[in-house]
Amino acid sequence: MSKTDENQKLAFASQSQANQKYRAFAVKARQEGFPNIARLFRTSSVVERIHAQGNLNALKGVGSTLENLKETIDKEANENKTMYPSMLEQAVSDHHKAKFRFENIIKSKKAHAQLYSSALSALEDGKDLTDGELYFCPFCGNILPEKPDKVCSVCSAPAEKFIKVD
Repeated sequence: MSKTDENQKLAFASQSQANQKYRAFAVKARQEGFPNIARLFRTSSVVERIHAQGNLNALKGVGSTLENLKETIDKEANENKTMYPSMLEQAVSDHHKAKFRFENIIKSKKAHAQLYSSALSALEDGKDLTDGELYFCPFCGNILPEKPDKVCSVCSAPAEKFIKVD
């Protein structure tokens, strides 16, 4: 990998983190009653996403849908089998409240894996997913093909809190 490609990879990581941070900063500014500062952070977040996507594309980091699904399934499996369990173990050892977040992430990642596997199976059959709707829990990140009846199966959030993805 050339030094320029290494720099693009570093820029992608930095811009991706900035995108998420600026989104969080916008929420905080809005909560504190600063709508124009919130708008500035939201706009900056979008610009960082555009920059990140440009670097990812330059690095040829976006393949076919089949390649992208396989990469995502591998990444999710690694996170669920290795990364998050070790983080959970450390949080338990440290008696840290992050334990609950890591437990919920591990549970929601299992649901993600099922959805990605279904998508891969459909794609390999030359089809799209048959489920036209997706809902997610804004508290734990659980993704479901339909709105739950009562509560989130991961964090027990009320079903009415789930957000339908357009």
